[in-house]
Amino acid sequence: MEHSNQENTEQIVGKIEIPPVTGVYAEPWSFKKLFGLLAVFGPAAIVASVSIGAGETIVVVSTGAWAGYGLLWLVLLSCVVKGIFVTYFLGRYTAVSGEHIGHRLVRLPGPRGWFLIAIVALEMIGAPLAWVPISKPCGDLFHFILRDTLPTSISEPVWENIITSAFVALALIFGLKLSFEKLEKQQIIICGILVGGTIVGTLMVRPDFGKAVAGSLSFGYLPEPTDWAPQDAVKNPLLTMATAFAYVGGSVMGYIVYANWIGLHRWGLTGHEKISAIQRHAFTRDTIDYLPEDPVQANQLRKIIAPLRWDVSIGAIVLFIVAGAFMLSGAAVLYPLQTEFEGWSLLTEQAYVWGNIHASLVWVYYICIIAALWGTLQALPEIYARVMQEFFQAIWPNREWDYGRIRRNVCVYIFIATMIIVWLNVPFGILTQIAGFILANFSIALMMLAALYLNFKLPVLYRTRLPMLVGGLVSAVILICFAGISGWGLITKLFG
Repeated sequence: MEHSNQENTEQIVGKIEIPPVTGVYAEPWSFKKLFGLLAVFGPAAIVASVSIGAGETIVVVSTGAWAGYGLLWLVLLSCVVKGIFVTYFLGRYTAVSGEHIGHRLVRLPGPRGWFLIAIVALEMIGAPLAWVPISKPCGDLFHFILRDTLPTSISEPVWENIITSAFVALALIFGLKLSFEKLEKQQIIICGILVGGTIVGTLMVRPDFGKAVAGSLSFGYLPEPTDWAPQDAVKNPLLTMATAFAYVGGSVMGYIVYANWIGLHRWGLTGHEKISAIQRHAFTRDTIDYLPEDPVQANQLRKIIAPLRWDVSIGAIVLFIVAGAFMLSGAAVLYPLQTEFEGWSLLTEQAYVWGNIHASLVWVYYICIIAALWGTLQALPEIYARVMQEFFQAIWPNREWDYGRIRRNVCVYIFIATMIIVWLNVPFGILTQIAGFILANFSIALMMLAALYLNFKLPVLYRTRLPMLVGGLVSAVILICFAGISGWGLITKLFG
């Protein structure tokens, strides 16, 4: 019976015909076409806005506060490696093959689905560790704003934890109610606020752009810690550098889900009229045998994945502008003041410093920070549930995996685990270092290797061209190096 079903699926698909290039992509170059291409920005907006969490608003700023412009190259390198190559390779596989990446990776040698289970487990272990460095500074900031209206019978640390708990709960509740379409529109607005706000703030503080360019191109340079640098940066400089690299960009699932969103937009082959049959066929085959062997057809498929290229490019630019602007602010404003950051009052201290420069900067800062962190937390339930549903369906295809139920269960788990860490008052530094290693440096290195594997599973005509392939290979090496630095640094710090 199973053999009969497979034959029937193959008859439905056969050698497919690539859809023609339509819409704005078929038009000659003009300003109208340019604006039409810019309008495709969507899935990468969510990836970018989710990435702009504790990394850009706290880790990157505090790094600039003691390292000046010297580590801007970390921001550029992370945006290129993760914002371009990791995102593009994962999204491109689905756009070209029409297949979910989990449905191909489930076939890796070894027990069925071991790699997918490992990625989900790493994310679920690291997620609560990442939620606390995002939400608890917000609790401190809101307490700072509302301090004159709150009863003094409750201590400041308790108030901060109460507000943090409420912030997390509200983000999860609103995240449960957001559809993908509404989330995408919201995150595009948040990206606009972030880009506009950070550009305005950066111009007002007048950074040294010459030093900024030099710092962006000084790859591998590790500045000497200043007298006011955190003790951890003095004792564990390589771990500090690797953590900053990790936190520019989001967790591994933010990149994996991008490929899923490609299908929701029906970009590339996912817009084929027979896409359901194509996906059923691909799920039963070890090789991708349904793409035509005609170079003209292959070139046509390259043309219809143009939305992917534009979306990834704009998303990487947004990430670099915002992350770079936050580090510039740390270097231009906080470095000369020899600002030290301790505990959870990181956002509050930044607001105080900005207020000393100009009162109007405080509200620019508040709006950017709250928009960035709220957008990050609210989008995460969609990301977790979307990836887990795809992966679980690939591993156990005969079971029903309800997206809504997965999202609710994940939210309950995240809330409970996050509250435990919040109320235990685990230090900020160790949380960011462990989360950075698990969710970013190690997990994203694994996914980049998986993305290269997926590229080579495509027929030769449909693989990336040589320059992108070289970039992908170099990116994998860079990610592996940072994963090694981060992992060894943690072992040395915790057990050495």
